[in-house]
Amino acid sequence: MAIVYEFFECSNTTLLYICETGDSKQSMRNRLFEFWFHSSPRKSDFAFMSADIRDADGIQNYAAIIIRLDNPNLKSIVAEFTETIQMLSQKPE
Repeated sequence: MAIVYEFFECSNTTLLYICETGDSKQSMRNRLFEFWFHSSPRKSDFAFMSADIRDADGIQNYAAIIIRLDNPNLKSIVAEFTETIQMLSQKPE
């Protein structure tokens, strides 16, 4: 998590990650990221939101955001992430 802390030291931005699916190990990657975050002694400084989305081919995709709780745009960023995940979760017509 040191690299994540360093990322946030210089800015009040949002970290978005999407687990790569090419080798079908995306679920393992997602669990590892969640473990790292929830084991972190500084987790109370951040919000962590994860989501899984099944694509048109039935492949499970994982994405998450990590954002500082003192980010002035926290509510709007969380709302945008939630709306985007909901949109991507809908089956195309």
